[in-house]
Amino acid sequence: MSTIVELPRSKRAAKKIEWVPVVLITISIGFLALVIYIPAINVFYQAFRKGVGPFLANLQQPNFITAVKLTIALAAISVPLNTVFGLCAAWALARRQFRGRALLLSIIDLPFAISPVVAGLMLVLLYGRNGWFGPALQSADIKIIFAFPGMVLATMFVSLPFVAREVIPVLDEIGPEQEEAASTLGANSWQTFWRVTLPSIRWGLLYGLILTNARAMGEFGAVSVVSGNLAGKTQSLPLFVEEEYKQYATESAYSAAVLLALLAVVTLVVKEIMQRKTRIRDEE
Repeated sequence: MSTIVELPRSKRAAKKIEWVPVVLITISIGFLALVIYIPAINVFYQAFRKGVGPFLANLQQPNFITAVKLTIALAAISVPLNTVFGLCAAWALARRQFRGRALLLSIIDLPFAISPVVAGLMLVLLYGRNGWFGPALQSADIKIIFAFPGMVLATMFVSLPFVAREVIPVLDEIGPEQEEAASTLGANSWQTFWRVTLPSIRWGLLYGLILTNARAMGEFGAVSVVSGNLAGKTQSLPLFVEEEYKQYATESAYSAAVLLALLAVVTLVVKEIMQRKTRIRDEE
């Protein structure tokens, strides 16, 4: 009799458990729809509401073109520099034990913890007219804040950790055995890096490059503090979107926002491709 009574209870419990994933998935989709999907769709709708012609006309504004060129220039400078630093830092942290290693790792993670606005303010306090290095820079006629160099520094700061943080786990996973074998066979450090280390970390490096580029081109907070947001001079594409929206030029703002959204989509697609290639490599 006890078995007959317990069997329906177990079936009811199983049915209740089956409903749990459905509820969780529904909540997740609903939350993502409110926070991401609906706002993203609205951006594209507003940009193309009056047709493709007005959308293309908005993309031909002089200030917009200048903002795009400036954004590309910021990424073109900050991404290679952060890549070189990230590779050097990742190799040092993964292959060497030295005093201050934990401090270096914490410094690399600092941009994740600090607000971009605070990062921009830090740069102003260092390189501004009344900052620590302000008088020396002024006497040398070098302008950092409210100029392109300050925007580069701000962009480099916020996009600093990505390459190192993607490469370090890969280096830890492959270990130093292949590099030591290459050195034993007579390869120097440069040959070992190009022929052994770099091919082994290429997917992690590319993943870090993609994230660094996306962060550099989409940065707003730190750049807005140090740039002055001067239209046609120190206005990147995210700043252009904010300024146009404040000036009630919503169509122009949404058109520029579409480009930033497409950049995010491309980043996600390439990221997924990198992850799949990494999984295939691990399975092999």
